[in-house]
Amino acid sequence: MRIRTLVYLVVMLLVPVTAHSREESDVCAAVPTMPPEVKVFQVAADAARAAGRKPDLPAPAVGAAYAAWQQKLFAVDFPGVCRYRTANAALQPATKRRIVFFGDSITERWMTLRPGFFAGDRVDRGIGGQTTRQMIGRFRADVIELHPAVVHILAGINDLAGATGPTSLSEIEGNLASMAELARAHNIKVVLSTVLPARTLGGRPGYDPAPDIASLNAWLRAYAAREGFGFVDYNAALDDGARGLSLANSADGIHPTAAGYAIMEPLAEKAFARAVR
Repeated sequence: MRIRTLVYLVVMLLVPVTAHSREESDVCAAVPTMPPEVKVFQVAADAARAAGRKPDLPAPAVGAAYAAWQQKLFAVDFPGVCRYRTANAALQPATKRRIVFFGDSITERWMTLRPGFFAGDRVDRGIGGQTTRQMIGRFRADVIELHPAVVHILAGINDLAGATGPTSLSEIEGNLASMAELARAHNIKVVLSTVLPARTLGGRPGYDPAPDIASLNAWLRAYAAREGFGFVDYNAALDDGARGLSLANSADGIHPTAAGYAIMEPLAEKAFARAVR
């Protein structure tokens, strides 16, 4: 794993930080838009989560439309570099207090449900459904080129769900290590987060993710301590005693409610304070 991480780090360091090329702009222009029926469903699902209710399951036609859209999207922009291209270009110059929150839907919905926590120079760069395989591909655009003081990395649950195919724990660990070490090479402080508790994952019926989550979190703790990275344990704070998220803190067993994020935020603040000391 260390050899693979080192090779990837060297290659990424040799890639110059430049303005987005015409080729990339053309790629982004070709990104398919979300089908309207999928958008309507997602808005309703987010509203249910915000109200503390479990979202309804999508109708078969909506699920099929989503799958077809994802297939087209992955063919054009698998890592998702186009998602925040316009927003990144519009950001003001970074201050010494900028923090980038990098992750999947758990990160993306954090700002939606708790916008006050993102006041000031805090930037949310979460994309729902993403795996660490995809996140590596946009790490330069959505983290390094934003010149933050700190990056907060929370990822791994979609890898375990098989969102982009079967992924071993060692591959997830290697991907997380690559991102952390790339950040360090660019003088960005790193805060690594545990994967949140979950008892089931929609993409893998009959699979109990709890043992793999525990294994990945143990690795994250040891790796952060060994490499001198920041570390925050949301899992312990949110575990309902049965290796899951309680209804008080999650409407669907995966994503925190506003109450769940409220528990996470002081832990994040402490981790950031330690990271920049």
